[in-house]
Order: sequence, then C-alpha cells, then structure tokens
Amino acid sequence: MKKKIIGRIDKIDLPEFGLENIDAKIDTGANRSAIHCSKIEHGDHNGKDSIFFCIPLAGNGEENLYHSADFIKKKIRSSSGHVEERYIIKTTVVLFGKKFRTSFSLTDRTEMKYPILLGRKLLASHFIVDVELTNQSFELKKIKV
Repeated sequence: MKKKIIGRIDKIDLPEFGLENIDAKIDTGANRSAIHCSKIEHGDHNGKDSIFFCIPLAGNGEENLYHSADFIKKKIRSSSGHVEERYIIKTTVVLFGKKFRTSFSLTDRTEMKYPILLGRKLLASHFIVDVELTNQSFELKKIKV
C-alpha cells in the first residue's frame, strides 16, 4: 500500500463514537495516539469488563459518555517525562476515506491545543508527514461530499 502524505494537523472521524471532523495533531514524537477524555472509570457493561469515559469535544460544553470493552491499562510516559497509568482503547479512525483500527490512550488534554494526538503506531505504516501541510484528509473529504 502506498503511503499517503499527511500534514502536521488534520481533522479525523471516530465513527464508533459518532464523532466527525475532530482536530488532531500529527505527532511523530509520540509513540501512541491519545484522546482527550474525562470521567474515566472502570466497570461492568452488560456483563463485560468495560471502561467508561467522556469525550468533551463538541465545543458546546456537552460531555457524552462512551464505553469500550476493548481496553488495557498501561504505564505511559508523557512528553514532560511524567509516567502515569492510562487506559488504552482500540477504536477506528477515518483518514483519507479509509478506516484504520488503532489504539488511543485516554488522558486529560485540557491544556493542549488539540484534543487528539496521532502517534507513530498509526502513522508509521500508512503515512508520510509533511509539516508544511495541514488538513490533507479533511480537504479530500470535503471534495468527495
């Protein structure tokens, strides 16, 4: 498969959560992707061990509650060097009209400019990053609509 050229930022879709056109920073320095979440809790959903979390991305103050049974807990080192335990979920991300199954760590990114960070585990086998470009996937999506 030929690698697509992606810019330093783009807008992505997370169809399993019904989220579209979410701002994402492309970060080759990050190993794993991350998504801004709050109210992260571990519990039971219909007899399955699950993780519950809010994704406050709407910009209107609403926080929708989501859950996933496809998760692990892992120690992650942040860009500041701080190590914390985070839940890691697997979900589908849509870029350039294609679906990619990847993992995201759930973390509070309140202080960050972009609510989603796309890291090397997703980027390495599918994309080449050109930092002079932005919204390559989103522009293609607008043309196809």
